[in-house]
Amino acid sequence: MSLANRLALLFAACTAAVALLAGALFNRASEVHFIELDQQQLQGKLAVFSELLQGVTSTTALVARRPALEQELQRHPELALRIEGPDGQVWFSSRALPDSLPHAQHWNHQDTAYRVMSTKQGDLRLTLLLDITHPYAAQISANAAAAARLAGIPCWALRRPGWQPQPGDDWREVADWAALIRALAPFAKPFFTLGREPLAHLDEIPVHQHWTLRLLDAQPEHPRARCIAARGPFALENERALFANEGFDVLVSKNSGGNATEAKLQVARERGLPVLILQRPPLPEVERSFADPDTLWQALQPLL
Repeated sequence: MSLANRLALLFAACTAAVALLAGALFNRASEVHFIELDQQQLQGKLAVFSELLQGVTSTTALVARRPALEQELQRHPELALRIEGPDGQVWFSSRALPDSLPHAQHWNHQDTAYRVMSTKQGDLRLTLLLDITHPYAAQISANAAAAARLAGIPCWALRRPGWQPQPGDDWREVADWAALIRALAPFAKPFFTLGREPLAHLDEIPVHQHWTLRLLDAQPEHPRARCIAARGPFALENERALFANEGFDVLVSKNSGGNATEAKLQVARERGLPVLILQRPPLPEVERSFADPDTLWQALQPLL
């Protein structure tokens, strides 16, 4: 056999081997993908049945839910459902299954392939809702308080005290974005520490202004603004250097409270800069509110 023929055979053999390997890898990846899809579908269906069984703690209570349970099962003829009590006794089974079910996710029984998923429907109840969101997250706090009322449980909140002006401060409180823009008119180089809200207004920057925004995440460049990606806490010396290098003539801030971002206020005081403070939004009434995490933690101890 000539060298050319040998090389051709070797190339053909290598190609076949690569094709077989690629096929095996593809089949395995496909199998994993479809298993994941099956598990996701099972999780969704299991959530429906868990909701139907909410509050069922005995076979007597199950009798009242059984019609709705069987009606839901008719919509899923491919499902087999078993309900066991806390003692391991079978309360309900939609079809004949072995006494002991496997813990594995895949199972073959009587020539039928099953995906197996189980959950415990305990008697745990939500007894307390904690609102520990940012003091300016008014909608989240309102939703939390409303949800607690609907569930008939108390809502506690961690309400961080705001900063208080010190001698030498020039604080000017504004109610909303429109009032803030009016108050900014005389200034040229504002420093925004409001979070993401100013991003929606970059195309509205007046011709005489250049904005600097400090945010948690990086942003695309803008000809009229600079975005600084940084996360607190911010050291006093670093804040001093930033204000000196950028030449800000006004600071724009929320009254967030806490120590992590308070240094900017001291620098503004030292440099004689005005501070435009966005007013805190009104927050809903709750059963108990706490000014610091330690006090909240102590109050939680008897409940844990």
